[in-house]
Amino acid sequence: MIRVLLAEDQTMVLGALSALLKLESDIEVLGGVVDGESAWRELQRLRPDVLVTDIEMPGLTGLELAQRIQRHELPIRVVIVTTFARPGFLRRALDAGVCGYLLKDAPAEHLAEALRKVHRGGRAIDPQLALEAWSDADPLNDRERQVLRLAGEGASAGDIARQLNLSQGTVRNYLSEAIGKLGVTNRIEAYRLARQKGWL
Repeated sequence: MIRVLLAEDQTMVLGALSALLKLESDIEVLGGVVDGESAWRELQRLRPDVLVTDIEMPGLTGLELAQRIQRHELPIRVVIVTTFARPGFLRRALDAGVCGYLLKDAPAEHLAEALRKVHRGGRAIDPQLALEAWSDADPLNDRERQVLRLAGEGASAGDIARQLNLSQGTVRNYLSEAIGKLGVTNRIEAYRLARQKGWL
């Protein structure tokens, strides 16, 4: 049996995924949660074989969950099911050790097949997205990404400096670097472009 935990913040989608997978004789759905922190607690408690997660959720994102699983060396494989057909997200997911990346508009039977493939040690990646992911490299480093995300969410340089234990000058340098690398004229444009590409 493939033991699966579901993490999806849209209750209707969570219910549909659960119902779909319960039709499979070789897949056991251990439970479903609607935010990243709950998912992290349940992962440690239930130790599923596979986590099926969305990217954007309250608390921790699916990518942050995958990074934690990787950092703690838990033997749990991660499959992301998302609406975000953005190459940047896929690249970051692969860097975080994610084994599967499917889009929500894919045919339903693809999910069960992907879980079987991932459980056997393989990968299940949307093929079109995989092609695009390697043609559009993310120019930002982790710190630039962090600072740009906070700036785009409305935090001032002072707020960001306090949150990340940096000086305001350093924060401004990171923002300036990100703006330059993205070839735009200000932090709002930089944030918008990086979000669009899936780099944040």
